[in-house]
Amino acid sequence: MAYRYFSTARRKFIIADTPGHEQYTRNMATGASTASLAIVLVDARKGVLIQSRRHACITALLGVPHVLVAVNKMDLVGYDEQVFNAIRADFTAFFDQLGEIRPPQIYFVPVSALTGDNVVHPTTAMRWYTGPSLLELLEQVPAVDARTDAPFRLAVQRVLRPNLDFRGFAGQIAAGTIRPGDAVMVLPSRRTSKVKSIVTFDGELERAYAPQSVTLTLEDELDISRGDLIVAPESAAVVSTRLTASLVWMDEQPLELNRRYLLKHTSRTVHAQVKAVDYRLDVATLEHQPASTLTLNGIGVVEIESVQPLSVDRYSSSRITCSFVLIDPMTNATAAAGMIREAVPVGTGLQAASGPVSAEERASRWRHTGAHLQLAGPVAFADEVERALFVRGAAILRLDVAPTDAIAAMTAAGALVLTHSVAETKSVTVAGHQSSIETVDELIGFLEAHDILTGDASR
Repeated sequence: MAYRYFSTARRKFIIADTPGHEQYTRNMATGASTASLAIVLVDARKGVLIQSRRHACITALLGVPHVLVAVNKMDLVGYDEQVFNAIRADFTAFFDQLGEIRPPQIYFVPVSALTGDNVVHPTTAMRWYTGPSLLELLEQVPAVDARTDAPFRLAVQRVLRPNLDFRGFAGQIAAGTIRPGDAVMVLPSRRTSKVKSIVTFDGELERAYAPQSVTLTLEDELDISRGDLIVAPESAAVVSTRLTASLVWMDEQPLELNRRYLLKHTSRTVHAQVKAVDYRLDVATLEHQPASTLTLNGIGVVEIESVQPLSVDRYSSSRITCSFVLIDPMTNATAAAGMIREAVPVGTGLQAASGPVSAEERASRWRHTGAHLQLAGPVAFADEVERALFVRGAAILRLDVAPTDAIAAMTAAGALVLTHSVAETKSVTVAGHQSSIETVDELIGFLEAHDILTGDASR
């Protein structure tokens, strides 16, 4: 990935040039993570290729608000309007399939980089196109999605105590507007106060808004530290330890379920585990594929549990407070970039329950119901199946011999009981349903189809 800098009379630009090949997906994710606009370059002769779909999908996942599709090499197709319209229709249909993560603003511009048509100045070769040139559009699009009208969010980066009479909380406003006298809430403690002053290097402000960096002082003495989130009390973020998130895997080492990673969200870093992979996303077809892990450049939806609570928003609400990275604590390498899709508030579900543990609570914790898996095939395959279910966090017991009533008692308690018989062909039988299988992923799909594994709520 290379960075290029240039400016016009109206604006300065920083371009992150990212390759389109699959092995550079993590480069694309890095470039898109801070971008205000993404340019997806399409060859007019070849149409929408897998690289273009991958780039569009990642920009959507990482919350880039503006996507510009530049249909290049129009000179090689005779500046044909029908070619441009076909590519626009194809790409629009792909964007529409993204659902709620579809970028809010999408632009299409026909260009020829060789001849300069529609790059800087409007072209005369394509009179059927009446829109702005590529550069004109770049100058017109809002540089920052400031969201000044959104609920207020400021992640505390540092507590300033230059003397005994001053206590300020410094950070960048992620969204919204703030004024002295406004009520605020501090998360996760949920303590409230009012803004006393807004302090900057150049003096105090009567109003501050995203994305300004400021220091807030409050009217009350509250225990606030780095990583806390100051929010508008009427529209507070969700405090949660259980998240559903889209993940772009960026590490050479595959994702390990139930392994401790560091999760960095705004200015807060906590220990967290990926409890399950709901599905792996095929960016060519947007198909949801069963998976038990993610490998380098893989994209999927996962379930995450953090040791300490996080104050989060969904990505449709705030790009900054919905995004995070996972860090390998052993190598300190960035393992993944993520965007939060759903968050379970602290105090609901399992955390608020009391009394005996119910079957529903066990299923929610282990993400499966109780069942007896009668597996046939080589011993090595049975080992592989047991390992795959174990790393998913399943409560699995592998038995050589057990009475029928004992197996029934264990499955009634919510456990997966695996028994195995050696055979040349592979198959699985569950509750009278038998199926031939060849891979662990096929077995996972079979169990999900019969509502035994419940990691993907959309199934």
